Amino acid sequence: MGLRKRLFTIALSALTLALPVQTPAQRTQKPPLHGRHWMAITGKPLGATAGAMVFQKGGNAVDAACAMIAATATLWDTLSWGGETQALIYDPHTGKVIGVNALGVAPTGATAEFYRSKKMQYPPEYGPLAAVTPGTPGGILTMLAEYGKLSLKDVLDPAIQLADGFPIEAQLANTIERNKGEIKKWRYSPAVMLPHAGQRREAPEPGEVFKQPDLAATLRKLVEAEQQALAAGKDRRAAIYAAYDRFYKGDIAQEIARGTQEDGGLITTQDLANWKVHIEEPVKTSYKGIEVYKLSQWTQGPAMLQALNILENFDLKAMGFNSSRYVNTVYQAMSMAFADRDFYYGDPYFPPEEPLKGLLSKEYAKQRAAKLNQQRNDPNVKPGDPYPFQGSQANPFKDLLDKWSPNPPNPSTAPRPNQDTVTTSALTQPSAPPSEFTPSAQPSDEDFNRSFYAGTTSVEAADAEGWVVSVTPSGGWVPAVIAGHTGVGLSQRAQSFVTDPAEGPFNVIEPGKHPRVTLTPTLALKEGKPYLAFAVQGGDSQDQNLLQFFLDIVEFGMTVQEATEAPNVNSFQMRSSFGAHETRPGRILLADAMPPWVRTELRRMGYEETFEERTSGPINAILLDRAHGTLWGGSSNHGEDYGVAW
Repeated sequence: MGLRKRLFTIALSALTLALPVQTPAQRTQKPPLHGRHWMAITGKPLGATAGAMVFQKGGNAVDAACAMIAATATLWDTLSWGGETQALIYDPHTGKVIGVNALGVAPTGATAEFYRSKKMQYPPEYGPLAAVTPGTPGGILTMLAEYGKLSLKDVLDPAIQLADGFPIEAQLANTIERNKGEIKKWRYSPAVMLPHAGQRREAPEPGEVFKQPDLAATLRKLVEAEQQALAAGKDRRAAIYAAYDRFYKGDIAQEIARGTQEDGGLITTQDLANWKVHIEEPVKTSYKGIEVYKLSQWTQGPAMLQALNILENFDLKAMGFNSSRYVNTVYQAMSMAFADRDFYYGDPYFPPEEPLKGLLSKEYAKQRAAKLNQQRNDPNVKPGDPYPFQGSQANPFKDLLDKWSPNPPNPSTAPRPNQDTVTTSALTQPSAPPSEFTPSAQPSDEDFNRSFYAGTTSVEAADAEGWVVSVTPSGGWVPAVIAGHTGVGLSQRAQSFVTDPAEGPFNVIEPGKHPRVTLTPTLALKEGKPYLAFAVQGGDSQDQNLLQFFLDIVEFGMTVQEATEAPNVNSFQMRSSFGAHETRPGRILLADAMPPWVRTELRRMGYEETFEERTSGPINAILLDRAHGTLWGGSSNHGEDYGVAW
């Protein structure tokens, strides 16, 4: 080969490495949804149908969202009625975005010392000691009373029909069968989940009608309370709150507390009576003129806003979609934002106050961006110090920050509880001496991935009046403890707390406190009007996938359906919010379709690659097309998510 030809070949190879990866083809595996009047999207086809049924009754997007939450909780779409609901609502009459915090709190006696006395480094993954107070019923009832139009009777009708019996899909049926050993540990769960007890397959068969008579009775009690209040002359809002009181202060609450305590849990009737929904002002940032809204620091949502603030300092479009430079930049921005999440986020209703102003400061983001290594991954990313951008207050946890380890001791060297005696997937480090723990097996990569991506669902709704709703309900997934004869599966969200301030001084478990959760709906406004509503399931991956979805549209011009299907990358460098709270610095999830030259570059940059066919979420989204006065819907091809529009 001549010198000129060799030089040409070398130059062409270098150019190929530098070229951006092409964005996905215009053809998507699912068609985009289009509508003029309304749109309802959620994690299961039957759930989306429930939203459509309520829209057809004349309900608005809030009514439809409430119906979908109720339906998906009844369908056990990785949640149940004892879980938690968090929502963002755009009110067209005020032009404001509203936050709804319907997350349960740690019950009486749920202290760090209590869990240590049980030889647990964290609250367990499953069982009654993983439960916080139920939040989903209160979230539905509050949203409906304050912002809906229809009666509770109309909105709960689809869920009641489903509780009376629905044809169970293979995914749920097989999940129940795989987890039947755990289900059998609890007093009331087997009667609901294992209709074929004693047979080889004890769970329902796919397509079998799955009946939940106790849950149906509980939902009918809520409607009964509303109807009695209406008959007594109460207005619509007061009647719905009568149902709220029956759940949290009446006979339903008494049975939840009794049944939970019978299984060894801590929830009391006073815990239920004291709990309340918070209607909040969300937090926001701007990215290229688009306002992006998230719930505050009791969720991981601000981490996406922090990442956007960091990435605003780079020319992402010039790097090219999913090029090695782009992936490295996004990965490290996420690592910085999530390190801050792990250290600084927690319940804003408990002191001390989290430094949210500093965390969301554009100047703080510039400082973080200046430290981003553009040549290779930095596995030692630590939380920053936002207090200089917060005001005059000094960092009260500077000593813990200085000692923070980005890569805590490997769980393989830390003893773990015995699964036969403690229902947890267990517990790592830090300050508890090894003698406190019962040795058990090392957590596998499969265990880590299952915990990291702990599922949920998402609910998106919009209507012609201008209401837009984004919700990420979750909690009480299979295998769940069912509280007495209520049919209500309890949350497992207490596992997201820590017990050692060194791991997160704002998120140490205390009675009455909300855990810092991964659940993170999103709304974006453009020129002061709703532009995008989007959410996704998937534990600690949620704000990673939502960040990339948003950039796909804003930076790379994808349609909403293309962006829901586009391949994302996932980092495991943050601490998992579940199970053993592990971390895998440098590990990256890539789509199988990632080109070999990008894979090679990422390995050179220090990444440990893993691959999946689909890495898109699954994301559900609605885009409001102001130019044409229409709604565009996107629902990822990753799962069973589905939408209906008109």
